[in-house]
Amino acid sequence: MVLVLGGARSGKSAYVEDRARASGQSVLFVATAQPFDEEMRRRIERHRAERPPDWTTLETPLRVAGEVSRALAAGRHDTVVLDCLTLLASNVMLALPDSAPEQAVYDAVLVEVERLLEVASTSAATWLIVSNEVGMGVVPPTRHGRYFRDALGRANQRVASVADEVVLMVAGLPWHLKS
Repeated sequence: MVLVLGGARSGKSAYVEDRARASGQSVLFVATAQPFDEEMRRRIERHRAERPPDWTTLETPLRVAGEVSRALAAGRHDTVVLDCLTLLASNVMLALPDSAPEQAVYDAVLVEVERLLEVASTSAATWLIVSNEVGMGVVPPTRHGRYFRDALGRANQRVASVADEVVLMVAGLPWHLKS
């Protein structure tokens, strides 16, 4: 398992996609983005068009572990690309009521992450997971922003604790934190 962290436009996805292409293996690409507006719809379409045609794409915003498990059971995939944990955490949070308490947000995100880690631990595939490093910016001005930052930071720490490799992307350059 490889966790690739970085800020927005740091080169995380390109790095992971290049590694998946270079492996020459069968790839299951797991996309967690949701098209909430026209701009995001265009982004998703652009990303779909840029992926190699021989990759299997699974678009699933929630309950990702179950969907990935079914896809792995149905086909032969040597590599799983999850792009990205950031949007998955956001999707989990958006599915909760606005009044959800802080601990409920953390718990919901970590349950989703634990389920993914369980599927990964029983899979022979190489997992390449993309996530944003959210702890290096300003303190978000809203409660929801702080809950999100903290929940994703905890999720990143959990994945990093079991990952074989952790890479931090800065300006398109990989910095190997764990190998």
